Amino acid sequence: MTTRLQKPKGFPLVISAPSGTGKSTLCQKLLQRDKTLRYSVSCTTRPPRAGERNRRDYHFLTAEEFKDRMHDGEFLEWAIVHGAYYGTPRRPVEAWVAQGRVAILAIDVQGARSVRRKRPDTVTIFLMPPSWRSLEERLHRRRDPEDVVQSRLADAPLEIEQAKSYDYLVVNDSLDRAVGQVQAIIAAEKLKMFRQDLSPFRVKEEIAR
Repeated sequence: MTTRLQKPKGFPLVISAPSGTGKSTLCQKLLQRDKTLRYSVSCTTRPPRAGERNRRDYHFLTAEEFKDRMHDGEFLEWAIVHGAYYGTPRRPVEAWVAQGRVAILAIDVQGARSVRRKRPDTVTIFLMPPSWRSLEERLHRRRDPEDVVQSRLADAPLEIEQAKSYDYLVVNDSLDRAVGQVQAIIAAEKLKMFRQDLSPFRVKEEIAR
């Protein structure tokens, strides 16, 4: 009978970026290229943007609904960002990782710190805009109110300052290149020794003795 390595252990993959850097688009491309990945749909109390759909882009909740879930311990992490609540549902992420899947979490720097405290196996990627001007242009293309745009621009330097605490830095100057780099990170992380289950070989070694 042939002894085979078991499937590598799954892990949460956190992708953070200043608003307007393109992390949502990057995550969509990742999911299109690799059907084994699972995307964690966050909950939020902010209103939907044009084109966003409930349960596809976010679970849009009232503040009361969000707080009820928070008090019931349903979030792996939660934070207040730009005046709205955001949170990551705990159960889907834990179930996917237990199945050996990579669970993608597109969350902010506060959430990344919280997830990493709870799950040290988390891999973190900071997605950087190619320039400040490109970030401004992308935010204005969203057609958010000007006060919202200025608030996000004001927060961006503080978020970028946290990049050095992440495992990897990817610059989104070309979407295809950025997606390819994230795929390479995922592939390398899957091969790390501590994620491997060598127990079938250890059992065979004991029998040989």
